[in-house]
Amino acid sequence: MKLIGLTGGIASGKSTIGRRLEQLGAVRIDADELAREAVAPGTPGLARVLARFGGELRRADGTLDRAGLGAIVFADAEALAALNAIVHPEVRRLFDARAEAARAQDPDAVLVYEVPLLVEAARDQGWDLVVTAEAPPEQRIERMVELRGMAEAEARRRIGNQANSAERTSVADAVIDTSGTRAETLAQVDELWRRITSG
Repeated sequence: MKLIGLTGGIASGKSTIGRRLEQLGAVRIDADELAREAVAPGTPGLARVLARFGGELRRADGTLDRAGLGAIVFADAEALAALNAIVHPEVRRLFDARAEAARAQDPDAVLVYEVPLLVEAARDQGWDLVVTAEAPPEQRIERMVELRGMAEAEARRRIGNQANSAERTSVADAVIDTSGTRAETLAQVDELWRRITSG
């Protein structure tokens, strides 16, 4: 099985790339989805988050108030580190289980792990290839404000809490420039897929 690490900052186009690779035949695992699963109602992860950050972050339906938690951790590096110490091991456990299931189903599968914090938390995963999605910070801020309804100050704070472009590209085997049109991005992804599957 080939293990591809797909990273990039927030609003850099990782999901567009990941979905295209999935359409082309890859098995896609999204770390953000695993992080949500790690703190789903009834999980030990949610219990630990609530114990650390307060029970008021539990919504009436039992789910985590992710926006409320985000407001806490993206304004406080120590709080973010505490959250990561709770969630990252759970995400790793879930990833390992999904990767093993993919390997059991198809030993020759191409597994793409879409992981925003590859540089910060998953650098030593044993990747066959690391791919980063890159777009200028101002364009990413614009995407967060226009597409996600995020306040500009919050968008800037979140970008500031992640590895920068130089840190990501220093560990990347391939860089996909997502600053152009969707068609231009997909053409780069298609070429990457040919590279992955040709050898």
